[in-house]
Amino acid sequence: MNEDLTAEQGEVTTLLCQEDDLQDGQMREVAVEGQKVLLVRTEGRYGAVGSRCTHYNAPLVKGVLLGNKVRCPFHGACFNVMTGDIEEFPGLDCLPSYKVKVEDGNVYISFNRKSLKLIRRVKEMSSREPEINHSTLLIGGGPAALLCAETLRQNFYKGRIIMVTKDTLPPFDKPKLSKAMNSDSSQILLRSEDFLQQYGIEVWTQKEVVSVEPIDKVVRLSDGTVQPYDQLLISTGCRARSLGCPGQHLEGVKLLQTHQDAQEIHRSCQGQRAVIIGASFIGMEVASYLSNKAASVAMVGTTEYPFENSLGPEIGKMAMHMLEEHNVKFYMKDRVLEIRGKDGKVKEVVLQSGAVLEADVVIAGIGVIPNSDFLMGSQVQIDSRKAVIVDEFMKTNVSDIYGAGDVTSFPLSIRGGQRVHTGHWQMAHAHGRAAALNMLNKSTKMASVPFFWTVLLGKSIRYTGYGEGYTEIIFKGKVEEGKFLAFYIKEQVVVAAASLMFDPAVAQVAELMSSGELITKTQAQSDDLSWLKL
Repeated sequence: MNEDLTAEQGEVTTLLCQEDDLQDGQMREVAVEGQKVLLVRTEGRYGAVGSRCTHYNAPLVKGVLLGNKVRCPFHGACFNVMTGDIEEFPGLDCLPSYKVKVEDGNVYISFNRKSLKLIRRVKEMSSREPEINHSTLLIGGGPAALLCAETLRQNFYKGRIIMVTKDTLPPFDKPKLSKAMNSDSSQILLRSEDFLQQYGIEVWTQKEVVSVEPIDKVVRLSDGTVQPYDQLLISTGCRARSLGCPGQHLEGVKLLQTHQDAQEIHRSCQGQRAVIIGASFIGMEVASYLSNKAASVAMVGTTEYPFENSLGPEIGKMAMHMLEEHNVKFYMKDRVLEIRGKDGKVKEVVLQSGAVLEADVVIAGIGVIPNSDFLMGSQVQIDSRKAVIVDEFMKTNVSDIYGAGDVTSFPLSIRGGQRVHTGHWQMAHAHGRAAALNMLNKSTKMASVPFFWTVLLGKSIRYTGYGEGYTEIIFKGKVEEGKFLAFYIKEQVVVAAASLMFDPAVAQVAELMSSGELITKTQAQSDDLSWLKL
């Protein structure tokens, strides 16, 4: 390998390949001194960036390239292939990027040996300047608040940033709570305390805002203190819905909301009889996790199959069979009438069908309620489901108050501005970023395409779009064999897609939707999927 070392700059220049080795619109992983780099040729230019997604380290070469953007095949994060900057979420950090030049038909990369070993890059950020008398208050400690804070600092906002959260932890990777329930807190933090301090992001844990007073621009906390603000973000997320049946307060009945809840469920279910109520994403992931840990796992659901309302009966049936083969027994088209106990502890769950399930632990996953009660009397508009209403700029109806994340009802661009309430990790990131930019008067519409995933027994079902109201599902592959791509159709158009073992199909659909392209039912029906560029 030919290389030229410029001592003055500490840079090494190395020959990567011949110019005609890579066609326009192609990407390739190349080894540079033992490190993998993603080399891309697009729109007549070459780019070289880190090869692994900064979210969960997925190989980006298996993703989707469109123009100057590569989309991760696993969870949909997007990066600029020229700069390495993250442009769509989940994830926080950018990719390292390297200089590429073409001379005499050869493609060269220039890099610093120290930086070559980096797998992620934090965008340049400012910190607080105490003499600046301006404060932004973020209520909630999830990804929307964190992205808002970081985006403000990336755009050199130097006022005070305060994040107030009821949690005992600063922002953490909440999707892991139902997938890896025994994770140590240090393994799931999105940012270290040192990082937050370095960039002047104050995080007040175990504090709760009980009211917002927009006229005086203050919030009141449960400890009696009053905190003024200049701009406010409401990003309080949702809370798990309680069962509302006799016995719901017995010892052993649990909701999954916090890191402590996850660890307690893990600990209390070892070798015990677990009953999970609610057969949607949280319930199914918990059942999957406990399938090789609890003595028995029973799942109670109101539909015929899990996920039926969101993913359809075929995928629900397949998922049910997957878990049935691993120690999980299903009681579907049923509901809980009562939880009975002895000496204050759970002993059995009584179902409407008459079935009585022995139980040591009961875990409820029956939906969520937006955390908006503290806004009563604030004039901030709330919808009938208690979600905070925001516009495409993440603004509420009250001046200088913004909303972001699961607590909001917002206009979804791919559905023509239809107002929706989704609980997607990725969308909360995008909301936080858009809110911050609009706080800075950098007019930015929320235009992200929903993307989420669920993991069962180590296998990931991926989903993009918004399928509510779909009238038909068109399948490619075989659902019963655990390898498929599903297109959800409404009014002759693909409105969502889901897949298992069919990467990067869902990432490609997300990218097409993001670019504004309509995918027709005719395309979905065709045996020729060349338009997906798989």
